Amino acid sequence: MSLLTVYGAPEGFDAALIARRAGETAGGVVHAARDDARLARLAEAIGFFAPEIEVLRFPAWDCLPYDRVSPNGSVVAERVATLCRLIEAPRGPFVVLTTVNAAVQRVPPRDVFAAASLRLTAGGAVEPGRLLGFLDAHGYHRAGTVMEAGDYAVRGGIIDVFPAGEPAPVRIDLFGDTIESMRRFDPDTQRSSSPVSELMFRPASEVPLDAESISRFRTGYREMFGPDAARDPLYVSLSEGRRHPGMEHYLPLFTGAMDTLFDYLPGASVSLDYQAEDAARLRFELIEDHEAARRAPPRPGDLPYRPVPRARLYLDDASLGAVLAHRPGFAFSPFARPEDAAGVEAGGRPGAILTQGAAGASVFDEFRGMAQRWQGSGRRVILAAWSAGSRERLAALLREHAMPSFPVASAAEARATPGNTILLAVLGLERGFIADDLVVVAEQDLLGARIARPPRRRSRADQFIADATEIAEGDLVVHQDHGIGRYDGLVTLAVDSAPHDCLRIIYDGDGKLFLPVENIELLSRFGQETAGVALDKLGGASWQARKARAKNRIQDMAAGLIRIAAERKLRDASLLTPEPGVFDEFCARFPYTETEDQARAIADVLEDLASGKPMDRLICGDVGFGKTEVALRAAFVAAMSGTQVAVVVPTTLLARQHFRLFAERFAGLPVKVAQLSRLVTAKEAGAVRAGLADGSVNIVVGTHALLAKSV
Repeated sequence: MSLLTVYGAPEGFDAALIARRAGETAGGVVHAARDDARLARLAEAIGFFAPEIEVLRFPAWDCLPYDRVSPNGSVVAERVATLCRLIEAPRGPFVVLTTVNAAVQRVPPRDVFAAASLRLTAGGAVEPGRLLGFLDAHGYHRAGTVMEAGDYAVRGGIIDVFPAGEPAPVRIDLFGDTIESMRRFDPDTQRSSSPVSELMFRPASEVPLDAESISRFRTGYREMFGPDAARDPLYVSLSEGRRHPGMEHYLPLFTGAMDTLFDYLPGASVSLDYQAEDAARLRFELIEDHEAARRAPPRPGDLPYRPVPRARLYLDDASLGAVLAHRPGFAFSPFARPEDAAGVEAGGRPGAILTQGAAGASVFDEFRGMAQRWQGSGRRVILAAWSAGSRERLAALLREHAMPSFPVASAAEARATPGNTILLAVLGLERGFIADDLVVVAEQDLLGARIARPPRRRSRADQFIADATEIAEGDLVVHQDHGIGRYDGLVTLAVDSAPHDCLRIIYDGDGKLFLPVENIELLSRFGQETAGVALDKLGGASWQARKARAKNRIQDMAAGLIRIAAERKLRDASLLTPEPGVFDEFCARFPYTETEDQARAIADVLEDLASGKPMDRLICGDVGFGKTEVALRAAFVAAMSGTQVAVVVPTTLLARQHFRLFAERFAGLPVKVAQLSRLVTAKEAGAVRAGLADGSVNIVVGTHALLAKSV
């Protein structure tokens, strides 16, 4: 990808440039961000700098390539809503914000969505069967209670639907074929709110499930994978018209030819985030690795996975370059243009705006002086806070330092405000910038690095049930006294001549338990996998016997853990300590700055290695939080001290990825890194085992194959 580079465009300033470009281009602008976090910040920034620009978001699926699970319904709904909006052709200036991962993934052709819509109006008419048929054929899921995008529920003449692309679900009240009313409602409280006069239904899935597309899938699946594939659970489910987890990864078999996002934007200008090309390269490697892992023969007992060739689902580097070759486009860089580099200088300033002031001077004193100079040159000064609460705190701090401030919601409002006032905006920027008539100072420029801990969102998959709306009819639940049953909805019983709401739970033999709603804490979810699960018998002894066996197993496990812990305390281990110079050089190969938690974990692990006792430590962290770097440094210390290291991972794909990373980080050092998994040929596996036996292999990365008796 060879695009014109725009230098000196830090985060925030690039959003202003994208908005300006959208106003000048009739066909709109599509911008590919590095990741979802950048996409969200860009959408917020464009809304601030140019609220008149229509921003359409096109996120990537939130699952891995060739996964056995489907993408989240809300993500798919947003993608489909954007594609349908592009088919309608926005009349004003617009920007499509996407990510690199989404841009390299193919999408259904335009004709899949061109006629796939249904418009309803209050007071109009719709046959209930036609509405429900549309919902079933276009990816909507029937549920007991509507909670998420793509859900619908039917209760007599009332149909609750959460339409794709809409901010809230809608309650449709039908009298025969007449739509008496449509009102939005809160999915948490189920209470109706504002009326809706007109509603447009769009598909909630990228996979069409009408008779024609299912027939096309069946034919294509057998032709691609052979007649034996007709026994696959995926094929059987879809042949019967039932949705199946992960079916989206077979999208080309439903639609035939596939398009790209850029095909929906024939006249659009393209722009790329800083480091977008690196993100694309990593994505291509990940797709290739996942396809190779899926093509490997399954282990005994595993369900087969037959991957669609990646060229049908994804672009590669060459095809992406061909798509972008004839489009006007540019790439952003936050850094100033080197003297020998071609490109355009945008005029923004990278990095922090404020510098350390005179001794004893506070940063706010320095900020006041600089703000006065900027205002004297005719610029408006905007202080960008991360949240409304941060804006209030900053306003209080500015008052303490005799600086008047005023909240603004957009750049246009800032330009219309008197120039001697500090303008406070809610705008999530890491660093500020200087433009022609604006100076934007980020909260971090003033106060330094922030610590943000987003609140944990309660998931419907959480184990314990707090409210009846969290479960749908047909879900498996576990009563702490009676065992596994199937939830069959809410019923009202007359108890002592008074109505009482109860949850009806069905057990084996058609036994029924009516649980008062105030005792719902006795229930918990069974789990994700429910196929083939047997219900318990109400009043039977099987559940109590199972609980007793589980308690005994827990006691046995606890006794075993105590015994192992005691043996660890009594046993001595080798003293493993790093050589300062060489270890520092190895650490310098880490391309990022260690976080505080990461640095503490590394220090604790090195202390364990040097303690002379067996290590017993668990490092916990979410994806991308740097756990692998902790393992790399521990492996370096152990290998350079003369011991062998085994890195055990759960899948062959992770084995390949970790092997590449370890080999890259240990390149040039007297350490041999090898890989052992079922993807390694028998000859290579034999050589690795021999190397482990004679000590020539220092670090081995592998799956449970490392635990075999032959190693």
